[in-house]
Amino acid sequence: MCCRLLGSCIVAVSLGSIAGSAQTNVGVVIYEGARLIVGDASAPVENGSFVVRNGHIAAIGSKGSIQAPAGAAHVDLTGKTVMPTLNNVHLHIGYEGFVSWSVENHSPENVLDHLEREAFYGVGTAMAMGDQPVGFASQFQQDQQAGKFPPAARFFFAAGMAPPGGGPDALLIQGTTALHAVYEVSTADEAVAAIRKISAMKIREVKFWVDNRDNTRGSMKKMPPEVYSALIAEAHRHGMIVHAHATNLQDQKGVVKAGVDVLVHTVANEKIDDELVAILREKRPYWAPVMGLGDRSELCDGDNPFIQQVLPDSVIADIRAGKTWLPSSPCAAPANTQFTRREENLSYNFPKYIAAGARIVLGTDAGVSAKYSYGFAEHHEIGMYVRLGLTPAEAIIASTSRPTEVLRIGDTGTLAKGKRADFIVLNANPLENIRNTREIDSVYLSGARIDREALRAKFKQAVVDRDATQAKHKKDYVPHTPSSR
Repeated sequence: MCCRLLGSCIVAVSLGSIAGSAQTNVGVVIYEGARLIVGDASAPVENGSFVVRNGHIAAIGSKGSIQAPAGAAHVDLTGKTVMPTLNNVHLHIGYEGFVSWSVENHSPENVLDHLEREAFYGVGTAMAMGDQPVGFASQFQQDQQAGKFPPAARFFFAAGMAPPGGGPDALLIQGTTALHAVYEVSTADEAVAAIRKISAMKIREVKFWVDNRDNTRGSMKKMPPEVYSALIAEAHRHGMIVHAHATNLQDQKGVVKAGVDVLVHTVANEKIDDELVAILREKRPYWAPVMGLGDRSELCDGDNPFIQQVLPDSVIADIRAGKTWLPSSPCAAPANTQFTRREENLSYNFPKYIAAGARIVLGTDAGVSAKYSYGFAEHHEIGMYVRLGLTPAEAIIASTSRPTEVLRIGDTGTLAKGKRADFIVLNANPLENIRNTREIDSVYLSGARIDREALRAKFKQAVVDRDATQAKHKKDYVPHTPSSR
């Protein structure tokens, strides 16, 4: 099914021959003349220079201070800006088919397609959040590390945990249930046992779902504090990082107080209070706001070449017509009362989280709707950070170097000697306007330039047999209830 929907199987074969060369040294290269945004609190280097050898940055500094190694190739980037690739700690991967959303789409080829889409837009690492069967995810990660796939964003994953019949939303649960991807726990003892099992498989990240989706699915139960407190404590005993999906005020207070490492989502249905602010100030968790999926699609407001370049025309038409796999239309009117209230609450709450010391990290929730999908979702999310109060420099840190702390990888995230040469070349300066992260000239992973033209062509013509596939999945799509699990 994946090959027919996305064409990834064919591409994997045709590009497979270059996968090895993309991971090895193709010579020493010196890049000169660009503005270098390091990705941390350092000031940008104007008229900078850096040397790439064996896929890593061998030297970096101002032009003139870096001597070109003998025989090095020279790349003139005068007038360009270079920044690290983005790192996404929260998305859902492998199920989206752009004309359908189904467990039948889930395959190594489809996961690879989604990671290629991430890389196309300048994303270097992407972490699937609680939705992958751990055996599948572990094998995919090992195969990617062994160089068996074409160049793409590096794949990371967190194991998922939820109450029986709960956790993922009515769409995502159709995939996770069929693949037994989420560990179901009812008691503290079951949570502890599940964490021990996950830890024994050398998995170092776990996500749990707290809320009950406001009882929209009948008798769905929340994960009670005694269960998630035991889960967090046991995970920390095993050196694991814990992410908590919590969308309302009381649940966020509970999970942060219990010591969760990464708070996921932003309270959007009400204004946060002084009690949560005090808890955040004490605990200082990482925070993945994950807000953009609730926005109107950018495609609703006219042509958007940045997004349209990777989506077949039929998919663009579906999004604009409201034919998505989410219950709400992606083109809901901004004057809508619910939308207006959400905007007011986000504008009030976002600065409160930041002022309290929540350490913001990039996450998108991409992968449950074509309206907000792989790669371009990151750029929309970063734009929201700035609109709601961050400076462009702060938003870049939140999207490049800080996520590597959650991923626990030290080899990427900044432009620095010894780091992987994972970087984006931009035609404009995002420190002046954050939307300039969209002005992508080229993307490099491990020093190898991604063939964005070949990827763009593949993505635009990916969907075939659209009518039959869409009709089938419309028939198959039914809201989840606990009794149907």
